[in-house]
Amino acid sequence: MDASPLAMFDARTDAVTRAQPAASRVAKTATKAEAEAAGEKFEAMFLSQMFQYMFEGLDSDPVFGGGNAENMYRSLMVDEYGKQVAKHGGIGIADHVTRTLLAAQEKHP
Repeated sequence: MDASPLAMFDARTDAVTRAQPAASRVAKTATKAEAEAAGEKFEAMFLSQMFQYMFEGLDSDPVFGGGNAENMYRSLMVDEYGKQVAKHGGIGIADHVTRTLLAAQEKHP
C-alpha cells in the first residue's frame, strides 16, 4: 500500500463507496407514501425558509416576553409553522415534488 496521505484517503473512500447501495437501487424501492413524505418535507423546508424572511424584520413584543430567548427560539417556531402549513395542504409544492419523484422512478425501471 502506498504511504502517501492521498492514497489512504482514496482507499477509505473506495471502501465507503462500495458499502453504500447504488442510487438507482434505492430510488426503485421508494413507495408512493415515501415519495409523498419526501414532498411534504421539502415543502415544509421551503415554507420555513420563506417564513424566516417574513419574521426577520419583526421585533419581539416586550409585553409577552421578548428578549434574547424569543429571538433564539424563533427559528424553531418558524420551522414548526412551515411543517404545519405543509401538513395541512401547503401551497402545492409537495404534490409537484411527489409527482416528479414517481415519474423519475417510472422512467428507470
